[in-house]
Formats: sequence, C-alpha cells, structure tokens
Amino acid sequence: MVVAGGTGRTTAVRSGEPAFARLWQLLEPTFQGTERVPEEWTEGNFPQVRLTVVWGLSGVGGWPTTNRPPGGDVAVERQDQLVVAEDGTPWVRSDPTPAVEDDDIRWHRAPRSLFDRLDGARLLGDLGGGPVASTAAADLPGTRSEVRWAVTAGALGLATGAGGTLLIRRAAARREAGPPREEPRQVLIDLDE
Repeated sequence: MVVAGGTGRTTAVRSGEPAFARLWQLLEPTFQGTERVPEEWTEGNFPQVRLTVVWGLSGVGGWPTTNRPPGGDVAVERQDQLVVAEDGTPWVRSDPTPAVEDDDIRWHRAPRSLFDRLDGARLLGDLGGGPVASTAAADLPGTRSEVRWAVTAGALGLATGAGGTLLIRRAAARREAGPPREEPRQVLIDLDE
C-alpha cells in the first residue's frame, strides 16, 4: 500500500508489477541495519514525507488463529517512509514492526541514482503536494471504470449472499427439515460378545 505524502492518496501495489519492483529497489525493505541521522530527526523533526509504503502479506491467517477461513487476512510486515534531506539525499525511515508500539525506528540512505531517475519522471510525488503525489501516475491500477466495476460486483455479491441466506433459512424452517427424529443415527456395537 503506497500513501502519497502530499495528498494522502493511496494505491495498492502487488508483487510482479513494475511499480512494486521500483519501490523494492528504492526502499530496500529487507535492509535490517540503521544509519546515524541528525538528532532532531530521531525526535520526530525530519523533512516532509514524500511517500509511505506499508509492506504486507496477503492470504495469511485462518483457523485456528482466527475464526475465519484460511487466506483472507493481510499481515502488516513493515512500514517505510521516503524523506529527502536538504542536500537532496533520499532517506528511508523504517518501522520493522508497525503493529507493535515501540521506538524501533531505523534509517538508511536510498540509492541516489535510482531516486533521481524516479523523481525526474515524477513517479515519487511532488514535495509541494501537487497532483502527481504517488507512484499511481505511472502504471498502477485504480481507474474509475475499475472502481465502478468493483462496486457493481460487490453489490451483486451482497445481493446473492442475502438471497442465499433467505433460501437456506426457509428450507431449514420446513417441518421435514433436519435429521430423522424417530430412530438413532448411530448404533454402538459391542465387539466382546
């Protein structure tokens, strides 16, 4: 999930897409180290955030951990923020465990050549909060027709689910519904005799 710093616009990016590969190269989410930054940055007084990326894994969870079938949950793995220092150096501010409230914030420099290339193509947003404030400007999904299609499909799915629930309730309310009540369903056999 990419959140633009100037506008707050969000975009979902998936593995295998070109934008995902660019973000992976720029932010280096597997980097575990940290670099020294100015003291005011560690106190929260750092430059404006250009973009925030929340790295997650989809298709996790399920029984017995949750009360849902497997594969429907998303695990938030890491949060990276891109900031640019006064001298033009791109920095990545990382929180390796955003779900845990702690002060484990790590900093590292992003590759300057890649940053310059992406910033020159205006794929990383506008510092002033202009209209091109996320990687969505390049090749990310999210057009109005796709949104309209998703809303229509969601409404049809909801209507189908409600109709199916009513049919099942009606069938269960019938007099003959359920298991036979006159005879036992299971018989125990004594093997010693």
